[in-house]
Amino acid sequence: MASPFPLGEHHYSHRIGWLRATVLGANDGILSTASLMIGVASAAASTGAILTAGLAGLVAGAMSMAAGEYVSVSSQADTEQADLEIERAALRDHPEAELVELAHIYMNRGVEKDTAYEVARQLTEKDALEAHARDELGINEIVAARPIQAAVSSALSFSVGAVLPLLAAVFSPADLVTPVVAGVSLLALVLLGMASAKAGGAGKFKAIVRIVFWGAAAMLVTGLIGAAFGTVV
Repeated sequence: MASPFPLGEHHYSHRIGWLRATVLGANDGILSTASLMIGVASAAASTGAILTAGLAGLVAGAMSMAAGEYVSVSSQADTEQADLEIERAALRDHPEAELVELAHIYMNRGVEKDTAYEVARQLTEKDALEAHARDELGINEIVAARPIQAAVSSALSFSVGAVLPLLAAVFSPADLVTPVVAGVSLLALVLLGMASAKAGGAGKFKAIVRIVFWGAAAMLVTGLIGAAFGTVV
């Protein structure tokens, strides 16, 4: 018997949780570290000061990304859990009303009344809370908040991204730190845009343009500020 599902069908939504955190971390690692080093270099600082600033930016940024992601995603998880507790109490105290509510959700999506009630009844018998979480609250396994995963992904990806401009500065001639760091960082952003687009099933050109535009703008602004003030900040 032939399968009712298309063969080879592939989706990307299951990657949302880690992909967002990873791309954000890597982009921030490359961009913030490179911008910081370019700003310091533009202020006529020594190579040692530039590398120290970059290393400090890597450590502080990775910790900040991990803490920020954990706190923000934990808040999302707490809200989801609170909604599930409310729904659990409603199912316990008003099961018939919840059944009607679920059926009306399916009816509003175009399912005929009798079919909607039958679907609602069967899903309620199987797992009422799961059905309401998915179809009423929009909470499911794919998009559920995972604080630890988000924190670890962000910290690791930030560190990997930040290492690239640091290495560029280490191996660059002292008088070419700014253009070398900028060039390596922009190339890294291009590759990141390509990789994120491929992982998320999006168009590569748009992803590359937006990530490179904002990266170049940030490095340009910090470089101008460093040159204008002429001090290490």
